[in-house]
Amino acid sequence: MVKACRHCQQNFEVTDTDLKFLEKISPVFSGKKYLVPSPTLCPDCRQQRRLAFRNERNLYRRKSSLSEQEIISIYSKEKPYTVYSQEEWWSDTWDGLEYGREFNFSELFFAQFQKLSLEVPRVSLINNTAENSPYCNFADGNKNCHLVINSNWNQDSLYSTLILNCPNVSDAFWVLDSELCYECVDSEKCYDVKFSRECHECRNSAFLSECRSCKNCLGCVNLRNKSYHIWNEPVTPEAFEQKITELENWGNLQKFAQEFAAFVQTKPHPSTHSLQSEDILGDHLSRCHNAFHCFDGFDSESCTQMYDFVKCKNCTDGNSIDSGELCYENTSLIGYGNSFTAYCRDSSGLFYCWDCHSCQDCFGCIGLQHKKYCLLNREYSKEQYEELLPKIIEHMMKTPLLSPLTGGKEGGQEWGEFFPVVISPFGYNETTAQEYFPLSQEQVREQKWQWKEPENPDFSGVTKKIPAEKLPEIITEIPDDILNWAITCEISKKPFRIQKAELEFYRKMNLPIPHHHPDIRHEQRMVLRNPRRLWQRNCDNCKKKIETTYAPDRPEIIYCEECYLQTVY
Repeated sequence: MVKACRHCQQNFEVTDTDLKFLEKISPVFSGKKYLVPSPTLCPDCRQQRRLAFRNERNLYRRKSSLSEQEIISIYSKEKPYTVYSQEEWWSDTWDGLEYGREFNFSELFFAQFQKLSLEVPRVSLINNTAENSPYCNFADGNKNCHLVINSNWNQDSLYSTLILNCPNVSDAFWVLDSELCYECVDSEKCYDVKFSRECHECRNSAFLSECRSCKNCLGCVNLRNKSYHIWNEPVTPEAFEQKITELENWGNLQKFAQEFAAFVQTKPHPSTHSLQSEDILGDHLSRCHNAFHCFDGFDSESCTQMYDFVKCKNCTDGNSIDSGELCYENTSLIGYGNSFTAYCRDSSGLFYCWDCHSCQDCFGCIGLQHKKYCLLNREYSKEQYEELLPKIIEHMMKTPLLSPLTGGKEGGQEWGEFFPVVISPFGYNETTAQEYFPLSQEQVREQKWQWKEPENPDFSGVTKKIPAEKLPEIITEIPDDILNWAITCEISKKPFRIQKAELEFYRKMNLPIPHHHPDIRHEQRMVLRNPRRLWQRNCDNCKKKIETTYAPDRPEIIYCEECYLQTVY
């Protein structure tokens, strides 16, 4: 079945497999199945909508709504929500059932959910078992880390997203089990590697792309088990050390980066990246089976339209899902049989819930813990729940999908749709949606979505302001006093400061001080990753048709898997 997306108007396909999955996850009451309808948005627009509820990197200072103590939060101080610190939110001093109410059949469900969301306390951020790492989010077990996002079990690491088990790593994206790495993307088990991407088990190297088991290499692409190479050619150890030393200067580093980017374009790239996977269609999939249109997944099977996921089975349309099964249209989830949820953990049988943990069989609830048979945060008996919920679903089947805040018609019915973006607690530009589906302020306003105006950074204690281009070019000339400077980014002109741990890292790695704001550096890393989308094109060697994340009009040389392996081995 081919449908037109009601948001972007592009055609997309709903397969028989999709319909069977929707039938499988549809709830049954008294022998009657309440079918989840086929989607009205294309996969990209569905993902965009989910990501518009996920603020990962924008952290603010505000006061706890309970204790009035200053806390760090993903909710800026002007947001009209009740926000508790992590300790307060997880404590037994409050109960989400206090905010329960009866369902009003004269109102839209999403309007009632929005009212509930304005009252139930929200947790300031997710930063579990942290040690000296207050500015981390969607994180667990980090020690001495700063602005490490969506990352677990790291130590002494900075300004990174999606890193795991990494000591002394900075400015990285999707880096696993690595140490002493800087500006690396999609790499694993590396040591002392800088400015590299798609590398595995490499050491003491810089500016690598698609290299495996290499050491003491510089400016190399597609090498396997090599040492002391520059520009893919063997060199003496002395020549290697001399060139590496030259790159301790900012100007030399920038020139080499430009030369490396041009060199990469002359070498073939694999159409996609996968490891120990079969029957897959997507990119960056490891140990996956039967995964189609999926990206950045591990140890999963029978999944479609999944992104940033691990240990999932029979899941569709999810972002940041861990150990999910039979789940549909979720973001940030651990659980079984959940649909249309956000930030729910260790739960099952949830529909349209937010921030519920260790719960079962709940609908339209927010901030509950260890509860079951709840509707709009009101608890019922099993019999009452199973009698009332079908009536609510039937109500949602009849009510059009209206914006609870603007009254503007979005099309479709409420039942079977994820939360509309207009009720997101965040400005669109605060969320991960802006990273993968960037929009201008005008475009966001046209959709009646929120936009967050930037805040002025706190630069109390600054003794000097300096344009980045006037910084000393080598780290040995940087004084300790730089910690009190405000540096103006060469690109965005936004000021930023250097943290003490950051300065120590640059000195240890013999790296010059960066000239770009951390947000700009994050954007530059994102550009190095291909879109989460597949195109058809021909292998540039054997000419057979392939599906790849490289659009047909891009200049890179793209090989199918067979041709690429023959080239590098």
